[in-house]
Amino acid sequence: MKGTAEHTTDAQADATPASDRASLIRSRGMEILSAETQAIESVSEHLGDAFVEAIDLIESCTGHVVVTGVGKAGDIGKKICSTLSSTGTPSIVLHPVEALHGDLGMVRSNDVILALSKSGESQEMVHLLPALTRIGCRIILITAKPTSRSARQADIVLNIGSTPEPCPLGMAPSASTTAMIALGDALALTVMTLKNIKPEQYAQNHPGGELGRNLMRVHEIMRTGTDCPTVHADETLRAYHEAVHSAPRRAGAAIIVDDAGKLLGIFTHGDLSRLLGESEHPANRIIRDVMTHTPKFVRQDQKVLDALHIMQPARIDELPVVDDEDIVVGMIDIQDLLAEGFSSFDNG
Repeated sequence: MKGTAEHTTDAQADATPASDRASLIRSRGMEILSAETQAIESVSEHLGDAFVEAIDLIESCTGHVVVTGVGKAGDIGKKICSTLSSTGTPSIVLHPVEALHGDLGMVRSNDVILALSKSGESQEMVHLLPALTRIGCRIILITAKPTSRSARQADIVLNIGSTPEPCPLGMAPSASTTAMIALGDALALTVMTLKNIKPEQYAQNHPGGELGRNLMRVHEIMRTGTDCPTVHADETLRAYHEAVHSAPRRAGAAIIVDDAGKLLGIFTHGDLSRLLGESEHPANRIIRDVMTHTPKFVRQDQKVLDALHIMQPARIDELPVVDDEDIVVGMIDIQDLLAEGFSSFDNG
């Protein structure tokens, strides 16, 4: 019994109250974040002439920026490569081991190498960089050891400074990889600034998702040709009926034009339904007399969101598209907007 009592006392002494445990967890998380913040600050402190030289080299590159690294540094390199490519700097990933066994053939002399190695002493990198130099490539190295063997092979060395890892063992790459990814972002986005990349250029590399939709132009989605029924203002409603029913895609309206094809009005199924309530049969009515005059419209080079913002408050399903001379070139249909992922709640 005595032993049991002592055992219980020891267990109680070892138990950590839940509140203390939560406090320890939060404290440890803050220590890690603080260490990674300090790593980025260390990079900032070492940002000197070498950074300017690296930017100049990447901006003037006529080939690809070839990003390479081993292990976690290689994983960070993949992210940097994606950021470079998406912001206007063509970039590819080269795995050092695969490069030493044939993939070196994808590299050309006008490529710029962006190598990542905290120690600068990994055997793969030490062997790869001289081979890249022989091809004629210029090499930028991101490292914490500017005196390493890899650093001696590089044309430009970007020093991330002292980056103690907050890992309990001091080994798992964390602060150092944070520093690398931050420096990679600084390289990519600074070059993007110097290249004066416009939203439209950026959108070319991001055609999917919300970004692609926000930058999509009307001419990319509008209906044209036989899919855009048009009727001359002096024709009858029979011509309207034939035009909308002969369109390959279901049309809920026809655009009314003059001899030159300029926009005069629009006539919809809703307009037809209202006419059917009159005593006179509508088939022989001249469309000019029953169309909606001075309809809302959008120009082909405007954003699709502009069209949506015209259609929403007016609660219209079809919108004429015109060029700079007000010649009809197409029609926006709400169904096409919904099919592309636009919502009636989109507000840009």
